[in-house]
Amino acid sequence: MPRQARFSGEYQHIIVRGNGKQIIFEDDMDRRYYLTLLRRYSQETGIVMLAYCLMENHVHFLIKDAAGNTPLFMKKLGVSYVYYYNHKYERVGHLFQDRYKSETVADDTYLLTVYRYILRNPQKAGIARAADYPWSSYGDYASGTGMTDPSLLRELIGSKEAFTDFMSAEDDTECMEADTLRRDDTWALSIIRRTLQLQSGTELQNMPRQKRDECIAKLRSAGLSVRQIERLTGINRGVIQKM
Repeated sequence: MPRQARFSGEYQHIIVRGNGKQIIFEDDMDRRYYLTLLRRYSQETGIVMLAYCLMENHVHFLIKDAAGNTPLFMKKLGVSYVYYYNHKYERVGHLFQDRYKSETVADDTYLLTVYRYILRNPQKAGIARAADYPWSSYGDYASGTGMTDPSLLRELIGSKEAFTDFMSAEDDTECMEADTLRRDDTWALSIIRRTLQLQSGTELQNMPRQKRDECIAKLRSAGLSVRQIERLTGINRGVIQKM
């Protein structure tokens, strides 16, 4: 029988999603700033970060919260990042979808499952090997110098070699999902055709300005990144960022 997680209810898997699956990180500066906030507010609220992974339109955390400060932590993190993002891209309104999703991690077996699931998210999405993805806590296990505390995971998994084997092992246990798809340009073009009833994104160039801007806003709400819209429409990046 798996041991019950040492402090029942304190371990949580959290997912934060972009509103309507919207992109929430446009560039590496955005990701670095988010990680700065993540470190700051986890320390302020006593949240122990065990794992994280930043994807294009959602973020995964595995945390230990002994004081019940998760709502405060998530509020501080969300408000600060939305202020930064809206100011940078000259936009208003919501960025994240409703309240964050969370599930309790009740025993060691599921703790390991969630940990592996979070770190392998980029690999599952076909973006990069888990070990090569720069926006997760994968490297913290070996280095011990990152934002996360790997002590409990090291107790359960063992050596660096055991960690490599652990990350390579298949696990069909289901975790809470972010309901995401890989958002490449083929996907983006399908959204343009379905949402705007156009055959090509470049058709936006010949539209009246107001209608063009309304179309760009729809594409951003559907989850297309600024770079994708720029590539597929030929419209200047500065114009797109204002939508």
